[in-house]
Amino acid sequence: MRDTLLIALFAFLGAAAAGVLGAGVLRMVRRRSLALHLAVVAAVAVTAMLAGTLVVAQAMFLSEHDLKVVTLVAAMAAVVSLVTALLLGRWVVARSRALALAARSFGDGGDFTSPDGPVTAELAALSRELEATSAKLAESRRRERALESSRRELVAWISHDLRTPLAGLRAMAEALEDGVAADPDRYLRQIRTEVERLNDMVGDLFELSRIHAGTLALSPSRISLYDLVGDALAGADPLAREHGVRLVGDLVEPVPVEVDGKEMSRVLGNLLVNAIRRTPADGTVAVAAERSADGVVLSVTDGCGGIPEEDLPRVFDTGWRGTDARTPPAGAGLGLAIVRGIVEAHQGRAAVHNVPGGCRFVVTLPVGGV
Repeated sequence: MRDTLLIALFAFLGAAAAGVLGAGVLRMVRRRSLALHLAVVAAVAVTAMLAGTLVVAQAMFLSEHDLKVVTLVAAMAAVVSLVTALLLGRWVVARSRALALAARSFGDGGDFTSPDGPVTAELAALSRELEATSAKLAESRRRERALESSRRELVAWISHDLRTPLAGLRAMAEALEDGVAADPDRYLRQIRTEVERLNDMVGDLFELSRIHAGTLALSPSRISLYDLVGDALAGADPLAREHGVRLVGDLVEPVPVEVDGKEMSRVLGNLLVNAIRRTPADGTVAVAAERSADGVVLSVTDGCGGIPEEDLPRVFDTGWRGTDARTPPAGAGLGLAIVRGIVEAHQGRAAVHNVPGGCRFVVTLPVGGV
């Protein structure tokens, strides 16, 4: 038993010395190829066995003949191990290079495609992560292009909407200044109307900038949805009368909600104004609110005749107004974008879908806000 313990001790000391040496070599080549690392590991394993054997032999536990046999066996094992490690390393390096080449498509704006052929489990996991990242980047690029397109459209439409009233204001001001206005009071009333519209447009731009910058500060309080809808209907009633549109709010449940009253009033106001302007005379705009499994669902249904299916995903985009709404009375295309921004700030969601004779805008507030 004592001899066995001594052999184990001497073998461990010899192998440990080889291991320390191998660790030093690995540290020196830590920035080199994986194939070289595998070769060093294989060499360390064989060297550790041989060093332990030599230490044991020096302690007179092995005969000279046995030492030669063990040394020869270790040498053959070293050759086979090194060849195997080099082949494995070259294969792993080749698969890694193929993976790196495929990953370069990210920088070219393309999609990542995993290289063909078998790979290790780690490289396969890395390929899956790169594929998922590629899909996310593609979606980000798509959203960035859509956002840039909407920004260009917004700038074009805002420029048009600003130029028209400003030209009118300039003409009326010159007429008043030259004393050629037949009815100065009418000119003054028109100037006031145009200034108020410009002020509303600037206010919408400021609100939208706060939403996009993430600086929209909410002050939620517990209020009745019935009161919120009632106030919005009262505010939109003059515009509805002007357009000959009926406002209906009979299907509103007195559900308490935890929202920012001012911002949600703006949401309802924008939805109602949008619905009234799109609904023909003698049409109806209906407001409904009820509790559902998702929380509270608030809807505004108009009689616009429906929205083309291909345009539905863009309804809430900044600056979008549709192909038939490019006149100044239709607004600058900011109202629905503001609606979505405020609703999402309340952790809710806004959607739109067609119904017979028109479309329905739906605002869903989560259960946590109820």
